Amino acid sequence: MRKLGLKRLLTTVGVLAILIGALAGCGSSKASSSHTTNQNSVAKIKKRGTLRVAVFGDLPPYGWVNKSGQRVGYDVTLARRVAKDLGVKIKFVQVNANNRVDALNANKVDIVLANFTVTSERKQVVAFAKAYMKVSVGVVSPKDAKITKVSQLKGQNLIVTKGTTAENYFTSQQTSANLLKFDSKTQQFNALKNKRGVALADDNSYLYAWVKNNPKYTVGIKGIGPKQYISPAVKKGNTSLLNWTNQEITKLTKAGFFKTDYQQQLAPYFGKEVKASDIIINH
Repeated sequence: MRKLGLKRLLTTVGVLAILIGALAGCGSSKASSSHTTNQNSVAKIKKRGTLRVAVFGDLPPYGWVNKSGQRVGYDVTLARRVAKDLGVKIKFVQVNANNRVDALNANKVDIVLANFTVTSERKQVVAFAKAYMKVSVGVVSPKDAKITKVSQLKGQNLIVTKGTTAENYFTSQQTSANLLKFDSKTQQFNALKNKRGVALADDNSYLYAWVKNNPKYTVGIKGIGPKQYISPAVKKGNTSLLNWTNQEITKLTKAGFFKTDYQQQLAPYFGKEVKASDIIINH
C-alpha cells in the first residue's frame, strides 16, 4: 500500500511539474511576442532613429533601382516622406512578393510599402493601414496573340508571381489555366518574353507601365475580379505604428501628396488610358 501511494504521489508531482512548465512556456511566448512587437512601436523607432521599410527593387514605377543605383518610385517616395514625418532616417530592405510577410514577422522591417494588396487572407497575418491606391488584376499578352477573355486561358500556361493577388485569384476563382509561378517580377516578365506562357497576370496598374515600355504587348484584360486596394502593412499587434500610419495617410491625402507623387512617379510611365483617379484614393 505504501509503495502504491508513493507511486501515485510521484506521478501527481510529475504531472504538476509538466503543467507548470507548459504554462510558464506560454507566458514566455506571449511576453516574447509582445516584446518583439514593441521593438517596432513608434517610440522605439524614434529612439532607434531609423525606420526599416520593405520595398521592391525591380518593379517600376513603384519601387526599383535606377541606372544610377538610386532607389526610386511611387512607394519609395512615400516611404521617404513617412520616415521624414517620423523624424528618423530610412533603411530600405528589398523584398519580393513572396517574403513581405516573413520580413515583418521576422522583425527585419517595421513597415511594408511594396505594392501590398489587401486581402482577407493577408489580414490574418499582418495589420493593414488605410489604403493609398486602388487596383485590380489584369492580364497582359502579345499583341499578335491577344488574350481578351478568361476563357482563352483554359488549359494554357499563365505566368504569375508567387504571393500575389493574381496567383490567389487564378488559384481560387479561375482555375482553368495552368499557372507558372515565379519568385520575382523580373523573372515573370522574362518568362513572358521567352513565350513560356500565353499571358501574364498581375496588378493592372503596373502592367500598364510595363506595356508602355514593351509595345509588342497589350493589357487585353484590363480588370478582372473585384476592385482591390494597396496599403501599408505593419506587424499584427503593433497598434502604435498602425495608428500613426493611418493618421499619416489621411494627412498626406488632404495635403495632395499622392496627387503629386502620381504626377511625378506614375504618370510618365502610364499610357493615356490611365488617369490619376484610377489610382488615387480620396479618404
